Amino acid sequence: MNSPAEQFNQTHPAAARPSTRRFSSEAVEAKIAVISEQISDPQLRALFSNCYPNTLDTTVFHQENVNGKPDTFVITGDIHALWLRDSCAQVWPYLPLAQQDPTLARMIAGLIHRQTQCILLDPYANAFNDGPGDSEWQNDRTTMRPEIHERKWELDSLCYAIRLANSYWQTTQDASVFDADWLAAMALTVATMQEQQRKTDAGPYRFTRQTHWQSDTLPCNGMGNPLKPVGLIASMFRPSDDACILPFLVPSNHFAVVSLRQLASLLDIHYPHVSLAKTCRQLADEVEAALLAYARVQHPKYGTIWAYEVDGFGNALMMDDANVPSLLSLPYLGVCSADDPLYRNTRRFILSDDNPWYFSSSDGQLSGVGSPHTLAPRIWPMSLIMQALTSNDADEIARCLTMLKLSDGGSALMHESFLPDDPSDFTRSWFAWANTLFGELILRVAQDFPALLQSRTAREAK
Repeated sequence: MNSPAEQFNQTHPAAARPSTRRFSSEAVEAKIAVISEQISDPQLRALFSNCYPNTLDTTVFHQENVNGKPDTFVITGDIHALWLRDSCAQVWPYLPLAQQDPTLARMIAGLIHRQTQCILLDPYANAFNDGPGDSEWQNDRTTMRPEIHERKWELDSLCYAIRLANSYWQTTQDASVFDADWLAAMALTVATMQEQQRKTDAGPYRFTRQTHWQSDTLPCNGMGNPLKPVGLIASMFRPSDDACILPFLVPSNHFAVVSLRQLASLLDIHYPHVSLAKTCRQLADEVEAALLAYARVQHPKYGTIWAYEVDGFGNALMMDDANVPSLLSLPYLGVCSADDPLYRNTRRFILSDDNPWYFSSSDGQLSGVGSPHTLAPRIWPMSLIMQALTSNDADEIARCLTMLKLSDGGSALMHESFLPDDPSDFTRSWFAWANTLFGELILRVAQDFPALLQSRTAREAK
């Protein structure tokens, strides 16, 4: 009988990487070689070598000297459009290598320049075409333009753009991305966040779509459900692109606090005489205070936890969604430590049957958070990856790695979601964010829990 490794090699592709790659990085290839040598499990090794470079291999469209600057358009995978959130998250795991690979750094700088132009075009849009083009959503009842692929107001989109620029600066010390256009885009970002506090009126944003999916359009003539202005920032859509039920999305407001403080620090360095840094800090403080006052709830089993959405009137939605920002991802985004008591209480709720979007297989081998975006009872690999990224428990991380291996449906890649009792029934065979995030997890495990990358037999032999 063949060994488990031989059986795997017979049923899985040796490499799911395309023969023609869109972008190559010597530093990334070297990292793949080094980490792969540390992984004794053939399935885990194949997953890493295919997933980690998937964004570079398949989604990056990079040019030099577009108006004198590098320019990078990053698609999500099977959707040929740039999401501000996804594009940032897709290149994020490559940032630590940017300093040693100038070509990689230029690619990421090009993405920052492109995102700057996207925000200047429309800070309320979540996804963009590569120049004027067609979109299946061009008839949405909102202010659409030919360059916009979709115009769903998602607070986290703007936060991600700040997160990427801040980490790029911390890694490379390259100030070229912080030009006059970037400053204008950041001023527009902060103004949009203030506008969506809705202190005096609902602001200019409206969105409705002719659809049979309730979560794809907004109630109340496109303004969203009522809210009480308490200092939080309204986000009409979640990072899943689903409409919020209650207008204050708690994980995104937490993300905004972190991002605004990062932006203030960048402005201190690159634009010390601009008053925008002070505005950023004031807004961050206001949102943080409002979160403490309105987003904490008392759960009968788990004690004080964070709600997922609130409205300022005292109503709260108790759940979590696999898409990031999520409540599960708060330590990953720098909101709090993984040992924070309030987060620990919230995490116990999220990873339990009391979270309505937490699902398990009938045999108990697979369990994780899903999303209304893909309906019940699908689990998202992204949630399993995030569970491991926010854990310091080797046993929990090992279980997540086992579940991720079971979830690939024989493709040696990650997907959007899968059925717990039939992982071969999955959505989105080409979803670059989930692939690259898996690569990020393996890099973290290699650094902090290297023994987990060896098979049980190899560990016992040592």
